[in-house]
Order: sequence, then structure tokens, then C-alpha cells
Amino acid sequence: MPDDVHRQGKPITAISEGDSLTVTESISERDLLIYLGLTNDNNPLYIQNEYAKSLGHKKTIVPPILLSGIITSSVSKLLPGPGSEIVNLSANFIMPVYHDEIITFSFEVIKVDLMKEVVMISVEATNSQDERVLDSVVMARPPRQE
Repeated sequence: MPDDVHRQGKPITAISEGDSLTVTESISERDLLIYLGLTNDNNPLYIQNEYAKSLGHKKTIVPPILLSGIITSSVSKLLPGPGSEIVNLSANFIMPVYHDEIITFSFEVIKVDLMKEVVMISVEATNSQDERVLDSVVMARPPRQE
């Protein structure tokens, strides 16, 4: 059996400030139901249209943790990629994201710290009207080279 059976992401020495990535996603009803089942979060803002509308929203909104999940999975899968560890994440949720709304996440490496073996990645998410819905900064430890 080969030693390298799993793909590995970029090591820190292969990452540069300015490296970027764009991910487009939409949270479906199925995604939301899985989240609600896993967390037992029964906030009516996430599942009842009339309730959401009574609070001034167009319809039910996506839980912010699902947007954070898109960010962390993009780091884990793509930049730096498999083997990466999230060590810190901060996010500002600027506008609500609605179910089935298409969101574009733009990632950019803003700092590579070889001493601490981490990269800082800035993330901005926009909706289909090009309105900013989220700003985030992620600190990740890329997979170590052996």
C-alpha cells in the first residue's frame, strides 16, 4: 500500500501573500435541516417564513455558523487544503443571507508567518446583488512537510 494515500494541501513554503480563491455556494433547505438536526437549534428565524418576515426579513435566513462552515471547509479542501488546521476565525455578519441565495466567497492570503507556521486569510462574501454580507479573517496552520 502506498504511503501517500491522502492528498495534502500546500505547505506554508508554497503559500504567498496574495494567493486567492473564489468559492460560490448556496445553502439549501437540505443543508439547513441537517444543521438543525445536528445542533437542535430551533430558532424560528431559520425555519418559519412568517416569523422571519415579522422581524423585517424577506424570508428565513441562514444560520451564521453555516456560512462559517463554508469558510472552514474551503480552507480545509482548497487553500491551503487537506491537512490544514484552523487555529482562529473571526467573522462579521453584515447582512442576512437567505435560503438558496447564491453567495460568492473571496479568499486572499494576507500574511504568511513562517515563524508561527500560520497563514492569515481574509474572506469577503457577497450576494448576487454584489452586496457584502460577511467579512472574516481566518488563521490556519497549513500541513507540515515531513
